[in-house]
Amino acid sequence: MTPPGTMLGKPAVLVVEDDAAFSTTLLALLESEGYPVEVARSSDEALECLAQHSFPIVVSDIYLDQRTGLDILRRARALEPRCAVILITGKGSLDTVLEATRAGAFDYLAKPFALDRLSRAVANAAAAWRETSTPVEGAERAVSVELVGTSHAMVEVYKFISRVADADSTVLLQGETGTGKERVARMIHESGARRAGRFVVVDCGALSASLLEAELFGSLRGAYTGADRDRTGLLESADGGTVFLDEIGEMDLGFQQRLLRFLQEREVRPLGATASRKVDVRVVAASNRDLRQLVAEKKFREDLWYRLQVACLTLEPLRERREDIPLLVEHFLATHRERLGKSLRLSEQAMNAAQQYSWPGNVRQLQNLIERLAILHPSPVVEEEAFTEALRALDPGPSAQASAEPRSGESLSGIEEEHIRRVLQATHGNKSRAAEILGIERKTLYRKLERMRESEPRP
Repeated sequence: MTPPGTMLGKPAVLVVEDDAAFSTTLLALLESEGYPVEVARSSDEALECLAQHSFPIVVSDIYLDQRTGLDILRRARALEPRCAVILITGKGSLDTVLEATRAGAFDYLAKPFALDRLSRAVANAAAAWRETSTPVEGAERAVSVELVGTSHAMVEVYKFISRVADADSTVLLQGETGTGKERVARMIHESGARRAGRFVVVDCGALSASLLEAELFGSLRGAYTGADRDRTGLLESADGGTVFLDEIGEMDLGFQQRLLRFLQEREVRPLGATASRKVDVRVVAASNRDLRQLVAEKKFREDLWYRLQVACLTLEPLRERREDIPLLVEHFLATHRERLGKSLRLSEQAMNAAQQYSWPGNVRQLQNLIERLAILHPSPVVEEEAFTEALRALDPGPSAQASAEPRSGESLSGIEEEHIRRVLQATHGNKSRAAEILGIERKTLYRKLERMRESEPRP
């Protein structure tokens, strides 16, 4: 396949549509407006296109074949976080709109629609792409990912990033859920020599061992049932860039051996292949579990643990850097002022309450709370009562009433499990809503609940 180029400076568009007549119409429309266009008529073909080339814009039908446009959306955004994905469907529903929005869809069009509606959506996506691609004048390294905080703990994070950014060593990030491990990983990538390459996110906790192997290493046609074409793995598609392996502590023991071999040899062998291929990719791994304890419990390979210890950083929970809370609050409020055009601030009493609270969900919980207030709070000033009420809605446990320092000897996993229980209580057992509040995939939540059940004492 010829790599998509640019025509009159316009970004390339991938159209994913299994209806031949409609895909031809979209191709003619977009090419007439000066966009370089590739067409994929199946999900497999779309994934292959995404693996081979970077597309600033993707236009995809939702209902395709064994996969959906939502799968295309997630893969496109994993390979290129700035990618604008426009979804179209003739069977729109609240569920699909919500899921598409949460997954980062740029726009959502319901059939039938006027072609100029699609033209406007693509033009808006192209404008957004140009804006995010414009370098800052005088900036040698424009890092798009922000970290907020001036505490001693955050200064140590900045120092760590500066030391490892230009190295190719494997990095391990540890810390509770919501402490910003992916954000730190992105900053390592964007601050280093690989910043021009892809940053690919893989949620190891959301995939079974067999699916994870196919996702990471790829597969050849006929390697398994349904494999009707060769498929490039995420490791190979990120060649020259960085792969972020989130929740590596959830990885199957058997698959850990394959990962260890990759870290040693830097070679991938797709499922069904007889030969390996060299890959130049950096690995940043993360875990909210104590990997040392998992090694002691024979649930994590000791040799892999040592391999990951080359450069390791533990991110402090928010309760250990309370002086950063006002800065984070203002950062999130400024974001919503720009998005919603709504001025909002916390009163002195509300800010004091924020600094006294223990934040078991860490920065992610604070971010969700500020977003809730930005959307729902009617007045420009959030008083302490309104702040506490919003906090209680997200976390109805007793810690919503007080500072609630962690109990002596309480483990990271114990704190996380308690937070999961509180969120499930608040959502009346609705796991989809709980996963959204926690900021994790629903499959990841099910895995955590299964682990919690296994660790409960048997009668």
